[in-house]
Amino acid sequence: MEPQTKRWKGSECDTDSWVAYPVLSDEQSQDVELIEAFAAPIVNKKETSRLVRELSSHYPLNSLQHIKRVRAVKAKGSPHPLEVLVCLVSDAPDMTVVDIKSLLPSDKVKPEGLGEPFVVKVPARPPLTRPQFELASKHWPTSFHEDKQVTVALKGELFGPAQKSMMHTYMMSAVAAARAGHELGMEAVGAVVVDPVMERVIAVGHDCRGDHPLHHAVMVCIDLVAQSQGGGCYSFDKYPTCTFTAPTLATTENPPDSEGSSQPYICTRYDFYVTREPCVMCAMALVHSRVGRVFYGAASADGALGTKFKIHSQKDLNHRFEVYKGVLGEQCEDLSSLDQTKRNSLQEKR
Repeated sequence: MEPQTKRWKGSECDTDSWVAYPVLSDEQSQDVELIEAFAAPIVNKKETSRLVRELSSHYPLNSLQHIKRVRAVKAKGSPHPLEVLVCLVSDAPDMTVVDIKSLLPSDKVKPEGLGEPFVVKVPARPPLTRPQFELASKHWPTSFHEDKQVTVALKGELFGPAQKSMMHTYMMSAVAAARAGHELGMEAVGAVVVDPVMERVIAVGHDCRGDHPLHHAVMVCIDLVAQSQGGGCYSFDKYPTCTFTAPTLATTENPPDSEGSSQPYICTRYDFYVTREPCVMCAMALVHSRVGRVFYGAASADGALGTKFKIHSQKDLNHRFEVYKGVLGEQCEDLSSLDQTKRNSLQEKR
């Protein structure tokens, strides 16, 4: 359901060379599931209101509140203008011959005005995105409460030229940090933390696992943000590219979720730009640090924000955030080739 990221062509400054697509939840990105139901033609339009009322009373279809009970027949030359859902196939008693009288108890639903039933497939769940809605509507008329931001994002049109220019700059900083880390023998992964309101870089970091197995680029940046707020647990002084700047007064006055605190809770409402899709550990750290949005360039086989898992959309977690993929996708994928070259070189030496 989700569009594929466009391949990069052109110069490194070309913001038209990439598109940031949303990484949606499984519910938003899965195919439309269909279930079988019995429908029947309404051969007498004057009976429509009564039929809908009586059918809804006997077969309420509580699990299909998103489905419209009656649909218009668009086929030219059709002998009847309307069709109505009678019941789910699973709700009907087992019978060798299906006819309208056998489906309807005579004491509750009068069959006058209905033709003989037939089987149709209808959407089992309400559509959450416009692509799902369009597919669902091909089978039976369906209600849809559209999230217009998701619709625009799926088209790759959520971010305008000015926004993309800033995003491009931030991810290029992450790419530069990744290359700096690679030159020091680390994995070529970089990250940048941004306050989107002030358009200000809060921290820049790269992979530092040469010193500690848990110092992935995201973990480094989270600690650097904590240092910018007077906390933090580690020192990255020997890595000149790993830096932070203290938030300005304007960014610390009554931020969301602060409950009157003088500063945000670590990464509240901040944006993360990461060259490679974060792993499970880093994704959970982003949850706990209350990040606002995550943008990454290259997918990872063990990635936890779209590839292997979608931790950011888990309903049982106490914080969720938006994720977008494909920002400078080609350049970020090139970083992965640097790591592969290094691994091949080490294997040859062995």
